[in-house]
Amino acid sequence: MEWSLRSAGELTVALRAGEVSSVELTEAAIAAIERHDRVVNAICVSDFDHAREAARHADEARARGEDRPLLGIPMTVKESFDMTGLPTTWGMPEHRGFVPSEDAVQVARLKAAGAVVLGKTNVPLGLQGLQSFNDLYGVTNNPWDHSRTAGGSSGGSAAALASGFGALSIGSDLAGSLRTPAHFCGVYGHKPTLGLAAMRGMTPPRTQALPTDSDLAVVGPMARTARDLALLLDVMAGPDPLTLGVAHTVTLPPPRHERLGDFRVLVLEEHPYMDTGAAVRAGVNRVADALLSSGARVERHSPLLPDLAEAAWLYTLLLFSGSVARFPVDQYEDLRTRAALLSADDRSLDAARLRGMVLSHREWIEVTTRRELHRHGWRQLFGEFDAVVCPITPTPAFPHDHDPDLLGCRIDVDGVDYPFFDQLVWAGLATMPGLPATAIPAGRSAGGLPVGVQIIGPAFEDRTPLRLAELLEQRIGGFQIPGEDVLPAD
Repeated sequence: MEWSLRSAGELTVALRAGEVSSVELTEAAIAAIERHDRVVNAICVSDFDHAREAARHADEARARGEDRPLLGIPMTVKESFDMTGLPTTWGMPEHRGFVPSEDAVQVARLKAAGAVVLGKTNVPLGLQGLQSFNDLYGVTNNPWDHSRTAGGSSGGSAAALASGFGALSIGSDLAGSLRTPAHFCGVYGHKPTLGLAAMRGMTPPRTQALPTDSDLAVVGPMARTARDLALLLDVMAGPDPLTLGVAHTVTLPPPRHERLGDFRVLVLEEHPYMDTGAAVRAGVNRVADALLSSGARVERHSPLLPDLAEAAWLYTLLLFSGSVARFPVDQYEDLRTRAALLSADDRSLDAARLRGMVLSHREWIEVTTRRELHRHGWRQLFGEFDAVVCPITPTPAFPHDHDPDLLGCRIDVDGVDYPFFDQLVWAGLATMPGLPATAIPAGRSAGGLPVGVQIIGPAFEDRTPLRLAELLEQRIGGFQIPGEDVLPAD
């Protein structure tokens, strides 16, 4: 296998053994980008000169006997993370040319760990959407099928990994933005427990980077193997040093089990708000079959599971309550007028989106109280189970659709039309209560597209879904290289 497609763990072993240098690995990754990215368009901002310099420094450090977690490993970062010397635009043309004065917390941690950053990966406009395209950097294509999306908002990172553009990447997740691109591109992604990894510097352009308490969003690792996710999470985990005055690391509890057969897993494939497509159902059941054949306890139903319909409703209210904070007053008043016309018994997610956009602070407190009840329910569930396996979205990657009216878009699920944003119900299942969730490859659709599922774990027990992901990778396989007909040689 080419160096550019090997895992970070394999590269570290080779570097320590002197089989390859960081300079050679960096040149291999740059060559892959130059060969393939003209059709994938995952890397929106390259930084090859600095990457080569960082690789030389890494080799010199290793020669002196240093050995840091990511020393000499080529990787990328999502465009939305501040990085000195490189623009941060979030895909918005009005911020073209803006260059931050300091690194995001996570970029600083990557550099301190010895990583070689090749550049930044593409995102949707303002990070809003399940597709990565904008007028500044263009469209990122799925490496498996260029007519389809790579996902969003960390779609550039997932496409880069599937294409061999670095061994690791980092992204963010509010509405499945790590997990959906991983699912669409056949790679791994981990949404950490809310608050586990500091977010300062993953900040809108020209906005002062300050420590903030996020209501839903997280930052997390992406990789081509489950073990690499754990490696990168160890680098990323920990609170913002500005909030403590000193640097601080986090010691997470070990995984609950080390053998596949010891896990107790609840498997879900049906949701009250929308159907799950056959390809994704097959992926969920492939994982369930692997667990059963390994001796794990697998259940399909539990009275302890918090109500899925209410969970989707609460998530939608919370998600959209933050989406209009900077809307002009006249637009906001129009939304209030439209929301007032809704029937009191309208429990559609379209209604929840509209109500969420005009949620008062009093109403928000009521919603968060309901969220705490769901968190308590999850704690009880994880007394009986170690993990929950379920879809990430109801379908594999869908064809490019750049209709700017996202609220009016539709998604086809095996011939049935649903509002486009309804597919977020599965991502929101972990996001609303702030739980960790690991996206893993789970096979291919009949049309050859990657299919992923997510493993949801208990709060701050991130190592449990990560370990289960690693064990399943050994059992059913993991990342597969897109065919050469998809990634042309020249």
